[in-house]
Amino acid sequence: MSSIKEFNDYRSRMNDRIIAQDNKVIKRFWSLDNQTYQAEALDVKTKEMLGLVASMVLRCDDCIKYHLQRCHEEGITTEEIFEVLSVAIIVGGSICIPHTRRAVEFWDELSNNQ
Repeated sequence: MSSIKEFNDYRSRMNDRIIAQDNKVIKRFWSLDNQTYQAEALDVKTKEMLGLVASMVLRCDDCIKYHLQRCHEEGITTEEIFEVLSVAIIVGGSICIPHTRRAVEFWDELSNNQ
């Protein structure tokens, strides 16, 4: 099984489980998260790149994969991804390098599965 499919299957299964609990706060937070990434003054592509930088600096591998996948869906190029990753490394420092390795590995998989 590819890491993309594994990631998406796990994320979907666990999201369904969490939503089924019908917790008002969690549902509202997820709704706010969804609304934040809608196009307004900034387009979706820009917001996903911002989300990727924040995820890299916060060192959240699941969030990095999610935003990489969304960036791929938005048509962001490999060159753009590497610029985004370079911003993350400058902001977050060398601690972002291991996450950059995993991000590039996941991006390559996304790019090869077109």
